[in-house]
Amino acid sequence: MAEETFMGVPRERIDWCPTIDYNKCNYCLECVKFCPHKVYEVRENEAQKLIVKNPYNCVVFCRACAKTCGLDALSFPNKNETTKKIKEIRKELEGNG
Repeated sequence: MAEETFMGVPRERIDWCPTIDYNKCNYCLECVKFCPHKVYEVRENEAQKLIVKNPYNCVVFCRACAKTCGLDALSFPNKNETTKKIKEIRKELEGNG
């Protein structure tokens, strides 16, 4: 499992995890095989066989699983916007301390 905080911000407040484009995904499951953090779950006998089950296990700013996807079916939030949001949350938390 990933850390509980990132740059001093509770992990659950950081929007960083993959989004699966089911129109592109061919369920090769290379992302599942690659990711050691158990972000994904494979479900048998369902329309969406692959889901992001544990989004907060995803390491912030890691996009390595997307590089295993030859079809570009995985996307992540914008890194610059996420960094900006993390800084805003940190400032907010420091102000409340």
